[in-house]
Amino acid sequence: MSALDQPRRIADLVIYNGKIATQDERRSFSTALAVADGKIVASGNDRDVMQWARDDARRIDLNGRTVIPGLNDSHLHVIRGGLNFNMELRWDGVPSLRDALQMLREQVARTPAPQWVRVVGGWNEFQFEEKRGPTLEEINAIAPDTPVFILHLYDSALLNAAALRAAGYDRDTPNPPGGEIQRDKRGNPTGMLIARPNAGLLYATLAKGPRLALEDQKNSSRQFMRELNRLGVTSAIDAGGGYQAYPDDYEVIMDLAKNDQLTVRIAYNLFTQNAKREIEDFAKWVKTTRPGDGDDFLKVNGAGEMLVFSAADFEDFLEPRPDLPDGMEQELEDVVRLLVQNRWPWRLHATYDESVDRFLNVFERVNKDTPFNGLRWFFDHCETISQLNIERIAALGGGIAVQHRMAFQGEYFISRYGAEAAARTPPVRQMLEAGLPVGAGTDATRVASYNPFVSLYWLVSGRTVGGTPMYAQRDRLERMEALRRYTVGSAWFSSDETKKGALVPGQYADFAVLSDDFFTIDEEAIKHLNSVLTVVNGRVVYADAEFTSYGPPALPVSPSWSPVAEFGGYARYKPVVSNAANAANATLAQSCSDACVNLCGVHKHAHGWAWRSDAPASDANAFWGALGCSCFAF
Repeated sequence: MSALDQPRRIADLVIYNGKIATQDERRSFSTALAVADGKIVASGNDRDVMQWARDDARRIDLNGRTVIPGLNDSHLHVIRGGLNFNMELRWDGVPSLRDALQMLREQVARTPAPQWVRVVGGWNEFQFEEKRGPTLEEINAIAPDTPVFILHLYDSALLNAAALRAAGYDRDTPNPPGGEIQRDKRGNPTGMLIARPNAGLLYATLAKGPRLALEDQKNSSRQFMRELNRLGVTSAIDAGGGYQAYPDDYEVIMDLAKNDQLTVRIAYNLFTQNAKREIEDFAKWVKTTRPGDGDDFLKVNGAGEMLVFSAADFEDFLEPRPDLPDGMEQELEDVVRLLVQNRWPWRLHATYDESVDRFLNVFERVNKDTPFNGLRWFFDHCETISQLNIERIAALGGGIAVQHRMAFQGEYFISRYGAEAAARTPPVRQMLEAGLPVGAGTDATRVASYNPFVSLYWLVSGRTVGGTPMYAQRDRLERMEALRRYTVGSAWFSSDETKKGALVPGQYADFAVLSDDFFTIDEEAIKHLNSVLTVVNGRVVYADAEFTSYGPPALPVSPSWSPVAEFGGYARYKPVVSNAANAANATLAQSCSDACVNLCGVHKHAHGWAWRSDAPASDANAFWGALGCSCFAF
């Protein structure tokens, strides 16, 4: 048995008769845990651990279920996502476009003026049975009067005519730098907005919609945390974001923390909001707050993921890789030097190896005269990073936080760069072999889904959400290793590796009891897992199935018209199909994959490109429509 000392009857909670993946250094399993004052005090077999229980301790029989440490998303826009969650219709995990459009139809009928219906990321067309996205004709027919904004990852958005009017876009509206308002032959906006590759146009348009009232924002943030708890998430490292200004847009999360209403532990990074004045933001922040300020539920983590706007290389594989401007290095150096001098950890968005190379030149230059000396810093993403730059990061003591963006953009990457290049995007195993700290996450809620089990499925299977295989077996992670990236791995990125990530004595009692056994279920079933009992700091924050009576009551959703009140969050379905249907679906998925990775003279291909081409792809029934093209014909 693993325990702080000899058994003492101090535990206020004991869970037993389970399969508990402790994530200790031996990767061992136990059957029981004892908890006192929010921390693990003992782990071992039922008999030994039960000796720690007080007479009035809550004892929960796990019925043989699998328990994992609470999942820790090392890159989640949880604060911004929480403020907006109750306004968003989530298509994450919805199996067909037919279902998605029916959800849209129902939500349009429920949404009062002047509110918009927002579908904000976390989905792509490859997850749908139809293998296409919605058309402008379809959303205009469904919603002639209610503004509808549908964000497709970070590359484009569809606005119906009502949303164009509400946003004020007409034939005289100019294209912003790095963005395109698609127009018809008369010069009028069609409703398609395209990042080329700057997503600023998409953000700015979304920001034109009405916001929730303050009390509804608090409810929204709590609903989002409950949804994360349902999926086993107990911690997140917030990566900041556009239109998330500090401290103004942190009022809600700080109020919830003050009132002990957080059910997810959050460490947050501060994201600059002012292009060409980034150094002013950070010079102010290093004087007004410090990394670590806060408590174990809400604290400052450092700077990033945006340090300077000139270093943004985006993540849109439908567009060519952007070349960063010549003046980027000096702007980045000024900020990094300030952070190192003030001992501020930082994170930095970096998609391409070419960007990583230039960023590392800056870091190495600063380190020569202002040594990092163990200061925590890391890159986010690094889809195309080279072995050489992995080694350079290791030499500077950095880490890499990876996310499942390729699960949503893999088909686009293959279409542009080829399957061989895609096979190491990102090279997670090489990062681990180099000794780098590697944490896992999602980058939700826009560029990918917030469901950690979709991310774990991607790490283990090497497949996209549409089923396209990307990685050889040697480049995938075993299930235990994938889980470690989401637990002990992510803890390093907020300097919490001695506090959480493992279910061992002395660490936080944050854990999730799963709906099925992550370690033995069919690979495809991983993405349909959820928690049936989630505990944070020794307190049950979510309960379902046979554990329902242990949990707090569900919080009513406000406002009443919220999509969350009707549809919840991530699609809660488990497909039941025969072996014959499985085989047929696999053949269909492979045929789509094969078509999508070959160039088409009309669409160029990939369905994302089809949306944005001049071919009449909007007519789904025509030969050249969203599903028909020369890839399939010849």
